[in-house]
Formats: sequence, C-alpha cells, structure tokens
Amino acid sequence: MLKQTTSIQIRAVTTLTEDEIFLDVPMRVYANDPYWVPPLRSTVAKQFAPSNAFFKYGKLQRFIALSQGANAQAVGRIGAAVNQRLIDREGQNVGLIGFFECVQDFAIAQSLLKTACQWLREQGMTIARGPIDLSTHNNCLFLVDGFGSSPVVMTSYNPPYYPQFIEQDGWHKAKDAYAYDFPLDKPLPAEFEKAYRIACKSGVSFRPLRTKGKGFEQDAKSLYHLLNQTFANNWSFTPRSEAEFLDEAKDLQSLVDPDVFPVAEYNGEMIGCFMGLPDYNIPLKHVGGRLNWLGILKFLWYRRQIDQGRVMVVCSLPEYRRKMVPLALIYLGMQGGIQKGKPYKRAELSWVYEDNFPSRRLIEASGGKLYKTYRIYEKTL
Repeated sequence: MLKQTTSIQIRAVTTLTEDEIFLDVPMRVYANDPYWVPPLRSTVAKQFAPSNAFFKYGKLQRFIALSQGANAQAVGRIGAAVNQRLIDREGQNVGLIGFFECVQDFAIAQSLLKTACQWLREQGMTIARGPIDLSTHNNCLFLVDGFGSSPVVMTSYNPPYYPQFIEQDGWHKAKDAYAYDFPLDKPLPAEFEKAYRIACKSGVSFRPLRTKGKGFEQDAKSLYHLLNQTFANNWSFTPRSEAEFLDEAKDLQSLVDPDVFPVAEYNGEMIGCFMGLPDYNIPLKHVGGRLNWLGILKFLWYRRQIDQGRVMVVCSLPEYRRKMVPLALIYLGMQGGIQKGKPYKRAELSWVYEDNFPSRRLIEASGGKLYKTYRIYEKTL
C-alpha cells in the first residue's frame, strides 16, 4: 500500500528494513527535547513479534512517512489496529490508532492519520480511537497539559503539537485522564491511619507483595484476578489472558519495591492492592533506548538517582471498600515510601479517568494535586 504526496511517501511496513525505520522515528522527533525518555527499543519491537498474544485476536498494520529526494528520511509513523476483544466488549466496530510519532508538519501528520483511518475502514471499522498501542494495557493517551517535566515510568509523553494536529484533522475528545503530583514531605490526614486500624479490626490483613520464586507467581496470579474484577467495567478496557498478564509481570518482577506495593487479604484471598513502582525512567533517560552492556552500566549508575515513584493502582473489591481498604492501602504505601532509608521525595498517582470521581476524591483528600492531563480521541470513519 503506497500513498504519494508532493513531499512525502507513506509506506506500509512490510520488510525488516522498514521495521527498523519505524523504530528509529522517535529519535528524530525528540532529538532536542529535554524531557523525553526513550523507551527500550526491544520492548517496543516485542509488540510487533508474531509471538505477541495480541495477534491471536487482533491485527495491526504499521506505516512510515518518508521524505522525498536524495536524502530521504523517516519523518513520521503510525499504527492502525483492530482489537477484536474491544469490539466484542463494546458491541461496535472500534479501530485503534497508535505508535504515532511525527515531526512538526501537519501535512505529514494528516497523511499518516488518513492512511491509518483508510486501512481501518477497509477492515470494516466505523470508529477510530487513539492513541492506543493495541490496548490500554500498553502505551496510550496524548499529553495535552503539563509539558514541563519528564514522564514517569510507564506513562506517555509527546510534543505539544500532537493534540493540535489530531484536532485539526477532525478528531474530538473521547475521554481525559489525570495525573496527580503527591509530595511526600507532608503527613497524610489522620483519617488514613484510622482507616488502616478499622480495616485490621474488620479482619483484613496487609503485607508486601512477594517478589521471588513461587510466592511471586502466586501473588501475580492473585493480582491478575483482582485487577480483572476491579477494572472490568473501565472504559476501553480489554481483558488479558492469565498467560499474557504473567508474562508482563515477569518483566517488572525485578523492578518492584515491596515496601511501596502492599496488598490486602481477607480469609487468604487478595482483595486489594497499592501498586507503586520506583521511577525507572530516571535511569532509562540516559541509556538511549538500548540495554546493551554500556546501557546496563548507565542504568545501574543512574539508578542511584531515583528519588520518586509512580502509584499506578489503588484498588479493592467493591464489597471491601466499606472496610476502609483503599484508604488503608494508601496509608501503608505512603508509609513504606517515607520510611528511613527510602529515597522517595514525591510520587505521581496516574492515570485516573476524569469521570472516576470516587478515586479522584480519595486522591485529592490524601493531598494529591492535579498536574498533568492526558486525552484519548475519536473520529467517525
């Protein structure tokens, strides 16, 4: 599939050379951006491997934009995907666009977007949604407000002109998500410690996530079932298989700090968790997207500079919320982060959808301040 414009060529990725070009595009787009953190190239490439479980129920076509002339260069990229699980869940033909990167030229961005949308139409899709890289379990959302800092671990980042370009192409807001800044130099309100005591008296027990051997495998399986139940009704959510989840969990196993990852149990069943991670984007910013021997040395060196973390999830099964489990987990997670010897000075709590008012109220009551806004867009095809 080929599309010509006066200055660029949009080409479908079909060869190994084009695959490498696709992976190279961000290095050109963000060459002079002081806040960007290059994702690990191997992690991005893994999503396109035939072994990715996504391809059992979905399909993907990637495109690159190449400038014309003797010194042709890659100036943009995009992916268009059909996630059958999402279609089955929502009952409508929703296609996804993702992996979008583009230099600051609207004509190039528009050509990429139109090409991806045309491919989705050919697959029978009637709505396009994005940016979502295959599913919301992966990289998704455009940053639309709060560009003055680097992204924390496993969050998205983009130039300010991306939202402008996609809106100029006729896309509209589907949903916003927020990130909250949480400085750790102020104590939590007394209600949080009180909630912890109430939860304990109600028969709920708390402990750190296990990170080794059979204990980790058991906890990862329990987390899988807990998260699937808790987030089953989340917007644009698609369930993963247990095997998919466990594979992703193993990638994070060595990165977990158990002191900021408490779990709650009742009668031996995991019923809640506070999922905190150290901000590994701090060392990753220095490795250039490659963990070769030099990248590993740099990672280990700059790892010592980690002084913040990200809270990805605070959840409990609905029937245990009256036992104050979410507040108790926040209390334990924050206490774990500020104990003697810990380096954390702040945390980011993200992402929280704009209409998730119970979580937003809880975060704001604990001292979190909204400081970044992200957005997913839609367009009728």
